[in-house]
Amino acid sequence: MPMPGWLNRIAKRRMLKARAEGALGKFAGEDEPLPVRPGDIFIDPGEAIGFRIMAETGALPDEISLREAVQEAKARYSAAADETERRAAMAEIARLEQRCAVAEEARRRFVKN
Repeated sequence: MPMPGWLNRIAKRRMLKARAEGALGKFAGEDEPLPVRPGDIFIDPGEAIGFRIMAETGALPDEISLREAVQEAKARYSAAADETERRAAMAEIARLEQRCAVAEEARRRFVKN
């Protein structure tokens, strides 16, 4: 998922200000958005640290493995040869995304309490 628009605007303003103050030189790709890799998500830095620690210990939460499964199902959808395969892949994507949303909400409620 790409970075939210408001965050892009804030980052752009700060870069323009720094350039106007002479803090930035001309770098390759400076005016281009950051590349988005499949599976990228915008999460809180604290959550990112927690996910990294869990990954290092081999205890990833369900939502991470479900996101990977969604990406795989989307690849199967793109490679589907006929309408029947596409419909099956689309149903699998919907099912996995729903499970991922439930897992995310459960984690948020657990962390909140």
